[in-house]
Amino acid sequence: MKKTLLTLLLISACFVAQAQQLLLGGELSNSAATSVADIDSVMPRMKALGLNTVLVPAYWEFLEPQEGQYDFTLVDRVMEQARSQQLKVVFLWFGAWKNSMSCYAPLWFKQDVRRFPRARTATGKPLEIASAFSPEVLEADSRAFAALMQRISERGSDVVTMVQVENEIGMLESARDHSPLAEAAYRQGVPHALANWLKSHRQELHPWLKARLKTLRGGTSWTEAFGDDVYTDEIFMAYYYACYVEQLCQAASHYSDLPLYVNAAMNSRGRQPGQYPSAGPLAHLIDLWHAGAPSLLLLAPDIYDSGFKDWCAQYALSNNRLFIPESRCCENSGVRALYAFGEHNALGFSPFAIDEATPQEAESITRAYSLLKQTERLEIVNQKSANRKSINSKSSWGLLFDQQDCERVITDGDLAIVARHYFTLPWDPRAATLNPWPEGGALLLKLGSDDYLLAGSGVVVEFKTLSERTQEQHVTLGEDGFAALGTKPSSPSRQSFSGSRCGLGSVDEVCINPDGSLKYLRRNNGDQDHQGRHARIAVGEWKILHIRLYRYY
Repeated sequence: MKKTLLTLLLISACFVAQAQQLLLGGELSNSAATSVADIDSVMPRMKALGLNTVLVPAYWEFLEPQEGQYDFTLVDRVMEQARSQQLKVVFLWFGAWKNSMSCYAPLWFKQDVRRFPRARTATGKPLEIASAFSPEVLEADSRAFAALMQRISERGSDVVTMVQVENEIGMLESARDHSPLAEAAYRQGVPHALANWLKSHRQELHPWLKARLKTLRGGTSWTEAFGDDVYTDEIFMAYYYACYVEQLCQAASHYSDLPLYVNAAMNSRGRQPGQYPSAGPLAHLIDLWHAGAPSLLLLAPDIYDSGFKDWCAQYALSNNRLFIPESRCCENSGVRALYAFGEHNALGFSPFAIDEATPQEAESITRAYSLLKQTERLEIVNQKSANRKSINSKSSWGLLFDQQDCERVITDGDLAIVARHYFTLPWDPRAATLNPWPEGGALLLKLGSDDYLLAGSGVVVEFKTLSERTQEQHVTLGEDGFAALGTKPSSPSRQSFSGSRCGLGSVDEVCINPDGSLKYLRRNNGDQDHQGRHARIAVGEWKILHIRLYRYY
C-alpha cells in the first residue's frame, strides 16, 4: 500500500511539472492504431479536439508477430506523433486478454493450445480465454510486455505517462477457470499470503468482502473461507488474476518505473459472475487485487451504463484514486468529466472511441476540456506561490443532473448551495420538448469566503444562508421574477424572520489567464441572474462564472 501511495504522489508531481495535472483524455477505438497511416491520421485530430492525452492500444499480435521477434513500428509511430502534436500517451497492453478474450494474442500463441492452454468451464468446454494458471502463458505475455516497457523507456519516456496492463480482465461463461491447472490451484485452498494479507487489513476491507469472510486460515478451503456460491469462485479467480498481473508488473519494473493500472468492465444490470467479466478489478474485489497486485497504481472503472455518479463513487476511495479510462462517448461526456474532476479530484477522464465521435459528442468534450484547462491554471499557479494555497486545500464539488436527478443541496459552512438542472427553470420551452433532457453539469470551486467559481453547462445555482433556507416559502416565479401565472396567493407568515440572508454581489462571466488571474468578460445581472436570485449557465452554453456573495439583515 505504501508503494502504491508513493507512486501516486510521483505521478501527480509529474503532471504538475508538465502543467498537465488533469489527464484530459480520449481512448481510440480498438482498430484505430493498427497501421502507420491510421496513426498519422488520428493523432492530429486528437490534438484538435483539445485532448492532452490519448489512450492507445499496444497490440501483442503486431508487437510480436513471430515468437521472439519484435516489431515496434506502431508503438514508435504513436510516440513520434504524440511528441509532434505535444500530446501525452497512455498505452493499453492488449496482451493475453482484451475484454476477457485472448483475441489480440499472436497467431502462434493461439494455435499452440497444448503449450498455451485455454480456460475451461465446469463442463470442460474450452474458451477463447488463455488460462491465467499456465506458466507458459504468463512467461510469453510477460516477456512481450517487458519488451514493450523497455521500448517505452528507451524511446518514449517524455510522452508516455502510464500503461494499462491487459484490458478488462475477467472470465466469461463461467465465474472461474476450471482447467486442470486451475482446479489444482483451487484444491490447495486459500494461499497463506492471501489469508495473512486479509488478516492484517481486516478492519479496512470492502464491506462486501468483510461480510463474506468466515475464516482466515491459510490452506483452508475457499468455501470454508468465503461460502459456497458463484461469488466464492469469483474471489478465487480475482486473486489469481491479480497475482498474474503482478508478475507482469515485476517484469516491467526492470525497464521502467511508469505507473501501471488495470481497468474493469462493470458488474451491472443484475448480472452474475460469468455473465459479466468475472473476477476483474471490480470495486467489491478491490482487496483481492490489492493483495495479489500491490504494484498497481489503481483500479479503474469503464463506465458505459447509467448511474455514472454511483459508479464513480465506488472507485473514488481513500486507497484508490478515481481514473476513468473508458466512458461512453456521448453528448453528455463533457459534463460528466466536469463532475468527475470536481467531485472526486479524478486523475483523468477519457471517452471511448473518441476518434469516431459525432460532431455533437466532440463539441461536448472540447468545450468541457477547455474549461478544465482554465481552472487547472489556478491550481498550477497556486502551487508555485508560497503565499497562496492550493485549490486542493479548498472546497470543490461536481454537479451532474438529468431529468430524474435534477437537484443537489450542498452545505458549505452557514450556506446552503442549491444547484439544479437548468431545465428546472420554468420558462425554457426545451424542457418540455427534449426527452430525455441532456445532462447538465459543472465544477464548483470555492475560491474564498463568499467567493466561488462555477464552470460548466446546463446548471442553475442559488446561494442561501441555512437560516434563510429553513424559513423560506416556495413560490414558483416566472421569467420576470413575478409569481408565475396560476400561482395561488400564499398566506403571509406571522412568524418573525430571524438570521441573515445571502445575496449575489456580482456574477461575472470570466476566463482564466495563463498566470491564473481572472479575465473579466461581462457581468450577468438583471434578467441574466434573475434579478439577483441565481447564477445560471444555459443548456448548450459552456461558461465560467465568478460569483461573489454578500450578506444582509
